[in-house]
Amino acid sequence: MISHKHVVFLEVARQLSFTKAAQELFISQSAISKQVKALEEYYKMGLFDRNGATVSLTPAGKLLLQKLEQVKELQNELHEEFSQLNAQFSPQVTLGLGASTTISLYVLPPVLSAYLNQHPNVQLSLRNRNSQNILNALLDHDIDLGIIDGIYKVSNVTYTPFLTDEVIAVCSPRNPLQKRELEVKDLFHIPLALRESGSGTLAVLEEALEAKGVKLADLPVRVRLGGTEALKNFVRADTCLAFLPRQAVKKELASGELVEVQLKDLQVFRNFNFIQRKGTENNVPYKNFIKFMKQQYSITE
Repeated sequence: MISHKHVVFLEVARQLSFTKAAQELFISQSAISKQVKALEEYYKMGLFDRNGATVSLTPAGKLLLQKLEQVKELQNELHEEFSQLNAQFSPQVTLGLGASTTISLYVLPPVLSAYLNQHPNVQLSLRNRNSQNILNALLDHDIDLGIIDGIYKVSNVTYTPFLTDEVIAVCSPRNPLQKRELEVKDLFHIPLALRESGSGTLAVLEEALEAKGVKLADLPVRVRLGGTEALKNFVRADTCLAFLPRQAVKKELASGELVEVQLKDLQVFRNFNFIQRKGTENNVPYKNFIKFMKQQYSITE
């Protein structure tokens, strides 16, 4: 089993900061330094290079991190299998999850609640970022499992389909556009409010427009905003047309705060996938989580 010293090392390696690791583990910075020093004395080599406030991993530290990540996954898998053999054995399992904004804010919360009720021994953390950042966090071992839009061409990542959502055009109910049915050619004359670069919503919109022979760079984009909520709040009070996931605007459409604008010759869909590092596909906690999420989402729909 992973010792406390190795748990401390993992957190410092993840944060590349003794101060942030101390805050995350709720222990003093001096205790962090003491545990790392003990490991370095045990292995007879340095694990971190310290240059003022900057911390980086040495070659030995990188190797230790790689091996400990493998041990951590095996430990979680062992604990899960033991708990199936004997219900009285229920050690805590940690699961670091990352999801793009739409999933984090509008899909996962009620499903996660049901999952944690059935798995009280799981300690779960959720990181809310755009799809590119979630992919990077997975590759950096900052999270164990991610849910993102689409498929990125990364050789050491596997994808499992989760759900499909539609991206629709919306505007304020005070906007004259809400009374019109638009065509793609009309977008050349309408001010747009869009998500930031790296957003899955933006990526699928751009792809759908290109299929119609339209380049996003040729459209009158007035503003780009980081985050779905920021974009919703902006378009409610502005004359811009915005493109947002249907999952994200269900409540606003129902209350009349936003109005869907029909684009008769454009349909935009996003496919969300679970992502994980290759080699972790048979990890029991991850498999169980994915299975539970897919089953529960089909029920809530």
